[in-house]
Amino acid sequence: MATYEYLCRDCGRFDVRLPIGTAPVSHDCSTCGRGAPRVFSPPGFSRVHPALSAALDRDERSRDSPEVVSGVPGRRPPRPPHPALARLPRP
Repeated sequence: MATYEYLCRDCGRFDVRLPIGTAPVSHDCSTCGRGAPRVFSPPGFSRVHPALSAALDRDERSRDSPEVVSGVPGRRPPRPPHPALARLPRP
């Protein structure tokens, strides 16, 4: 099922859930019953996780003005081995 959006001139926008690919060009308004044309709107991207949204924004900004790196980033200190790995057989 997909959600399709229609615009009634008197009542405003309303949504209709129909099987994918079966949406008619116009649909009767759920309030007044008049025919309302289908409008195309972007999918609901507002429900994107904040971390993904920040990454997408950073990617969009870097297209026009990429970040410039002035040096090699520092190395992280090695992590200590996991205690469970000590029990594994060694070659």
